Amino acid sequence: MPYCYVGTQQATDDAQLNNGLKIFYRTYGHGPTKVLLIIGLASTHDSWGPQIKGLTGTIIPNDDETGIADWNSCRDDNENGSGIEVCAFDNRGMGRSSIPTRKSDYTTKIMARDATALLNHLGWKKAHVFGHSMGAMIACKLAAMVPDRVLSLALLSVTGGGFQCFPKFDRQTFSIAYRFLKAKTPEQRAAVDLDTHYSKEYLEENVGTDTRRSILYQQYVKAISATGMQSSYGFEGQVNACWRHKMTRTELDLIRSAGFLVSVIHGRYDIIAQVYYARRLAERLHPVARMIDLHGGHLVSHERTKEVNQALFYLIKASEVKMSPRDWTNLPKKKSWWTEKSASYFRSHRESGGSVSFTCCGYGHLTRHSMKDPKENQHVVN
Repeated sequence: MPYCYVGTQQATDDAQLNNGLKIFYRTYGHGPTKVLLIIGLASTHDSWGPQIKGLTGTIIPNDDETGIADWNSCRDDNENGSGIEVCAFDNRGMGRSSIPTRKSDYTTKIMARDATALLNHLGWKKAHVFGHSMGAMIACKLAAMVPDRVLSLALLSVTGGGFQCFPKFDRQTFSIAYRFLKAKTPEQRAAVDLDTHYSKEYLEENVGTDTRRSILYQQYVKAISATGMQSSYGFEGQVNACWRHKMTRTELDLIRSAGFLVSVIHGRYDIIAQVYYARRLAERLHPVARMIDLHGGHLVSHERTKEVNQALFYLIKASEVKMSPRDWTNLPKKKSWWTEKSASYFRSHRESGGSVSFTCCGYGHLTRHSMKDPKENQHVVN
């Protein structure tokens, strides 16, 4: 089985110490274009299945002796998949990777180092880095730590960590959170996973004589039974990593100035990671970021596979042709601090029936018009 050995401690020169902790990974497809996929909380590498298939044309790993034959047979049918090699792996604390017992061994920065060690292990100097949920937080850290290793960055179902990980407080999400924490069997976990991963509308669709919910339920039970329930050490550690995650202004500046493009992809009905925070992160990465919101839930990569895969291909292609950030972004130009404050001041006075001085109004008017950008009225995507 393919493993990459990493460490849980740091030496004084910031080099990783190898103390036996291992990361399980799989590669798929062949070609000069490299893509690293980083999965989220309580998930294994194969949760990237729809993207692996879409990008490479196969779901048979390269270490399987039938992998090359399968890829060759699919290559003619999926020309988009040719020329791309993908690596997906289990984060520490999940699947076949090691499970440290200390919470302090789980942070997005430490897990980004795991991902960087894997790039070194594979001999990949640069790669497109795509992350989902917690994996997107890890991808952000990696991009800030080693920006010279990143060709492009895709952040799916992402938040800024900490309190942003809390879903909207209503009866539905409270019930789902309670069931998630109480789930002790594959059946219980599968039932709650469906409600956290997909939109209600999607689950209620009919597929033949069954609903999509009943079909997915059987698939989830089978998958969870095969891999086993996540260890409490791994679950608590990964939750700790999400809670402690934060991107500083310096880190965001590093990503913005690194020269690669960013795509933020999110489901509008995601109850785990609210789309508001994803859009705010995209805005903070202006002008290199593009915002794509789709009709879907937290696992939008499964619910809207075709659209997500198209967005990923477009990101890869745009990076290869070195598209300028101005042509890439669909976000309005960031406004100055004064413009934002003055606009807020005017709104509050209008709502309260107050008045403002001609001088203040005139300056605000001039500021708004002098900084107006022709893209300001664009809708943030679809």
